[in-house]
Amino acid sequence: MKPLENESDLPLVEACAAQVMDTVPLIMRVIRAEMRRHRAPDLSVPQFRALLHISRRPGASLSDVAEHLGLSLPSVSKLVDRLVARGLVIRQSAADDRRRVTLALTEAGRATLQEAVRFTRARLLEDLAMLPAEECAVVVQAMTILRRIFITETEAQETQ
Repeated sequence: MKPLENESDLPLVEACAAQVMDTVPLIMRVIRAEMRRHRAPDLSVPQFRALLHISRRPGASLSDVAEHLGLSLPSVSKLVDRLVARGLVIRQSAADDRRRVTLALTEAGRATLQEAVRFTRARLLEDLAMLPAEECAVVVQAMTILRRIFITETEAQETQ
């Protein structure tokens, strides 16, 4: 991490950090609520979160999903078994290590997620459409800057 170039900027940086801490949870609350509202009714929230994680991390293992959800490996194994039985996830051997099992979404799994994402984006669009164009441009700029700061190297490589 790069140190501050000018100590007099510290109060502004602290105010920025406070705004991020106050605002990001509000935005995430809306996104989570919309995603849950538009998930398949017979899909539990942990199952939905597992689908999201698997879609974002191609080649994810059961351990990866367990760590993400904060659940035990046996619990996640049962959860994934149900997703496999519903045709939303497939288990497959890793190309580089046949002993390692990776998870992937099926076409039905991707469609389930895309539906929830589509509705959530529409909700955000409704909310953000209330802003003047200049403020929307500021939000886009701020999100671009925050992404650059907080994206991990692995995530950056995955999005390229």
